[in-house]
Amino acid sequence: MKFAFIAKHRAVWPVAWMCAALGVSRSGFHAWFTRQPSQRARDDDAILVKARASFVASDRTYGARRVWHDVLAEGVSCGLHRIERIMRENALRARPRRRGLPKDEGERATASPNLLDRRFAADAPNRKWIADFTYIWTAEGWLYVAAVIDLFSRRVVGWSMQTSMTAQLVTDALVMAIWRRGKPDALLHHSDQGSQYTSDTVSG
Repeated sequence: MKFAFIAKHRAVWPVAWMCAALGVSRSGFHAWFTRQPSQRARDDDAILVKARASFVASDRTYGARRVWHDVLAEGVSCGLHRIERIMRENALRARPRRRGLPKDEGERATASPNLLDRRFAADAPNRKWIADFTYIWTAEGWLYVAAVIDLFSRRVVGWSMQTSMTAQLVTDALVMAIWRRGKPDALLHHSDQGSQYTSDTVSG
C-alpha cells in the first residue's frame, strides 16, 4: 500500500521524500514499480472494467451482489467477495434508489375561496404572502421544506424544515414570517389546498 501511494503521488512530491517519510527504500519502490503486474492483478483489472460498466449502467445503485450477477452473465468466473473487494478498492459505493414521491394522505377541509386569483403583484410589503412546501431526497430519506414569500419583494420571509409532511411544518414557517415581520395587518396569506394548510392548526 505504501508503494501504491508513492506511485500515485509521485507527480506531486519527490519519490525520495515520500520513501523517507514512509520508511521504505527507493530501490524497493523502483523494483516494485517496474515489476510486471501479477496474473491476479491483471484479472482484477479485467473484472473491474465489467463491474464498473454494470455499476454505471445501474445509475450507481447496484451493490456488489447485483454487480456480481452481471459480471457472471458476461462469462467471467469470480466470487462475490472478490467483487466486493474490487468495488471497495475503487470506491464503487452504491447509493440508495430514489423512492416514489411522497403522497399527501391527510384529510382536506373545505377549500377557501381563491382571493389572490393570480394577482401576484403587491403594492407594499406584508400585503400578500404566498406559501408552499416541497421535498428533497437525501441519503437519509425525504426532507420537507416549507416557505413563505412576500410578493412585494419576492423574498422568503419564513421557512421550516422537517422529516415529516405535517401541519406543524407549514405552521412553523408562517410563525417565523409573522415573528420577523411584526404581526402585519391587512395581510392576504395564500397557499395551496393541501391538508397541511387546510388543517385547523393553520386555518384556525
